[in-house]
Amino acid sequence: MTDAQRPGGPPDVADGRSVRWVRHREERRASLVDSTIRAIRRHGAGVGMDDIAAEAGTSKTVIYRHFEDRAGLYRAVVERVDQRVVGDVVAALKRSSATGTDPRELISSTVDAYLALVESDTQLYRFVVNRPMVDRPLTDDPVGATVGHVTDQLARLLEASSPDGDIAAATWRVSAVALVGAVQAVADEWLASPVRAPREVLVESLTELAWHGLAPVLSSQPEVATTAVEERP
Repeated sequence: MTDAQRPGGPPDVADGRSVRWVRHREERRASLVDSTIRAIRRHGAGVGMDDIAAEAGTSKTVIYRHFEDRAGLYRAVVERVDQRVVGDVVAALKRSSATGTDPRELISSTVDAYLALVESDTQLYRFVVNRPMVDRPLTDDPVGATVGHVTDQLARLLEASSPDGDIAAATWRVSAVALVGAVQAVADEWLASPVRAPREVLVESLTELAWHGLAPVLSSQPEVATTAVEERP
């Protein structure tokens, strides 16, 4: 029996089909995530699987075939938000670095990039943070991964901005964790408030809070090293 006569055809043909199938599944998963995000924006953070299936024009069975369960779909949505948040923060830092902005303005850009997502996509943010679709404890922390990526970028920025290269990287890590944690806490309180202060007020307040703690070691730096901003692998 020749390769062409064997089930599945020659190896190269079978491999090509396999690649196309993998690509098709990836594209289908991405499309279902898009539909889920549209459903969240339409129905709110408490969206149900029936709403998502209707938005996608398919059945819940098909969705589960691609994501296994609701937690799997939730993780996929968080991953998409992660890409957006980290991308927005990196873009903001790069813009500031390219224009020679001082460290305080770079911190402000980081805070503003995060709060801008909260303000512009409130229901999606609530969906990610409150996990309404997940009815059991997760072995991992998808939201924590996003926070960690933003913290990594900010820690690199602070370390590169310091005029004293002897300051331990762990010190900058602590500062970055504290700032990102403060932004998260303020964002949650901001969303819960019946009367919200303008975003720029929050950005200024958080930047001032961070700057008073960081100014003694950063204010003497004439310009910020642009190499601090790196794309996440």
